[in-house]
Amino acid sequence: MSLTTNLAGRLRNTPLPRTHALLPLFEAVVNSIHACENEAGSATEGRSITVHILREPKETPQVDLLNDEPRKAGVEALPEIKGFTIIDNGVGFNDANMESFKTLDSDYKEQKGCRGVGRLLWLKAFKTVEVLSRYAEPNGSMRQRNFSFSKEGVMPSAPEGKPTTATTIQTTVTMSEFYPAYRKYAPKTIHKISELLLEHCLWYFIREGGRPQIKLIDGDESVELDALFDSYTLGNIEYDFASIGSHRFELTYIKARNPSLSNHEICYCAASRLVKKVNITNKIPGLYKRIADQYGAFAYMCFVTSPFLDERVRSERTGFEIEDSRSEGDQGSLFNATVGVIVNDIVFDDIDKVVLSKISEKIGDTLATSQQTGRQRVEVFVDNTAPKYKSIMRHYPNFSVDPDTTDKELDILLYKKLSELEVEVISKGHELSTPEENEPFEDYSERLNDYLAKVNDIKMADLANYVFHRKVVLDFFEEIILRHRDGKYSQENIVHRLIMPMQVESDEIKLENANLWLIDERLAFHNYLASDKALKVMPITESEETVRPDIVSLGVYDNPLLVNNGKQLPLASITVIEIKRPMRNDFSEGEEDNPIEQALAYVKKIRAGGTKTKDGRAIPQSASIPAFCYILADLTPTMETRAQNAALTVTSDHMGYFGYNPSHNAYIEVIGFDRLITAAKERNKAFFDKLGLPSN
Repeated sequence: MSLTTNLAGRLRNTPLPRTHALLPLFEAVVNSIHACENEAGSATEGRSITVHILREPKETPQVDLLNDEPRKAGVEALPEIKGFTIIDNGVGFNDANMESFKTLDSDYKEQKGCRGVGRLLWLKAFKTVEVLSRYAEPNGSMRQRNFSFSKEGVMPSAPEGKPTTATTIQTTVTMSEFYPAYRKYAPKTIHKISELLLEHCLWYFIREGGRPQIKLIDGDESVELDALFDSYTLGNIEYDFASIGSHRFELTYIKARNPSLSNHEICYCAASRLVKKVNITNKIPGLYKRIADQYGAFAYMCFVTSPFLDERVRSERTGFEIEDSRSEGDQGSLFNATVGVIVNDIVFDDIDKVVLSKISEKIGDTLATSQQTGRQRVEVFVDNTAPKYKSIMRHYPNFSVDPDTTDKELDILLYKKLSELEVEVISKGHELSTPEENEPFEDYSERLNDYLAKVNDIKMADLANYVFHRKVVLDFFEEIILRHRDGKYSQENIVHRLIMPMQVESDEIKLENANLWLIDERLAFHNYLASDKALKVMPITESEETVRPDIVSLGVYDNPLLVNNGKQLPLASITVIEIKRPMRNDFSEGEEDNPIEQALAYVKKIRAGGTKTKDGRAIPQSASIPAFCYILADLTPTMETRAQNAALTVTSDHMGYFGYNPSHNAYIEVIGFDRLITAAKERNKAFFDKLGLPSN
């Protein structure tokens, strides 16, 4: 009983991912390659293939080039692609080929790896296909076929096989009305289309049977794949093989010199076509994005062919019926000692491992040089930018990165290495709680020493990170006190936030998020701390005053920091810090415009409210507890006048003022920003020098 085939239903069940929008074109070109071959499967001299790119008229909406190529200045956008015409002078649609074309799943060209479904892909992406073919009969007479192919089937436009007066054989296949769903994802330029076509048909260019002559034409532009292939490879083609179990895989290595190829790839082929690409960049040590030999940079490509792949390719050639990896617990049953892989049902992981090993051997010298360059990149970064990682680098002596890795990316990679080491230390710490059963003391001692060495290196990295943070803060501080391009200086709130976040209390932040050490290391030890808060909301005083008349009137320009130090009773002191905008020069007498009087007023109001700890414990004689007032401001003329009027003494370096106000029982210090930075650098100089950081 014969079965009836429904073409429309078959098309619905034939998948074509949008990312493979040009696969119908590629399949048509492969058909032309086959038509131009002799019976032995080799390219026949004098046979050629021409592909015309058909575009919409120029007045129609034009397209951007997407990822094809950057558009050059003055170059017009390209009109949309509406189809392709493929012309060859191969054998043509003779009776045998025509019968095969009309038979779905035909096995007529099975020996060439054809599945008899390639033409179905034409109708997935194009509405109609027109075919005009002149061919020669065995007796030498010339005949012609002209038909259309659509979802309705094969429709002859003239009597089949009618005689023609033409003297040359030629077949023209025109694919029309490119569906927008696929056209959107197709490359736009002749150069990108040529590159992808060459990749798809590359096997025909590296085989021993000779290269097909293929030319693409797009208006006034043309590309010959033969010349394109030579420019990419410079003759750098090598051959090898690998065996996995009883299956043999042929490997063809190419150093592709195409600047647009940024990744190294394994290209799995079936029936002489590219089916699957695997990006292997960074999967072998030293195989970075761009590696080079004496002839320049190249992308390394390995084309893999095998009867094993031919037998398992999907009919539409968009993938293989091969699992990517072995399921957990399925370890197969056959072990191949030659390649060190377990084989029963081979999975792609098995093939990848073998091919990667072969590639590593093939370009070992280049990879070694690339690794050395990558290690130097890491060393320079650690030495000059991130010394916090110095102590752990000895645990990763072979750590190497792509020399083009950015500082941010490298910092993240090294942080992951530090985290790996920390996890390992935690795990080993649990294991080392007791010696293993019957473990010699010498072995346990060795494990313990190794553990302690790693702990020490991690702690050194933590300390280095702590010191490095201080260096970054100081560098940033030096930047924000400078005048901007617009002639203005940073506002108080910028400086304030660098020292301490605003609108917070001590219980709301971590100490490491504050930089009080810029002023005084002792400020880290406090019972309560508030930044930019009204006195009435502070738990250390009963004051009901909003106590921000000056601050409110000046907005973000006057934001006090309040600190009272110590947790023990009685409370030893109160510290008030006033921060002013760099180079501010409009200070005058009065609590509103004099930062010294502002700070003393805050002290007075805190004391008047009955000072207590943050937990509500009363402070004995709180009305007279000592106070420290720090004024952070550049010594402009008006600031110096305020300091002198307060009877303060100038410092020996003339970058600040200090003194004691007996009536307020308060020590006052006016610190210029330059003095603040210089003093902080001097206090941390020994740490910076130890890490190799510049301290001036």
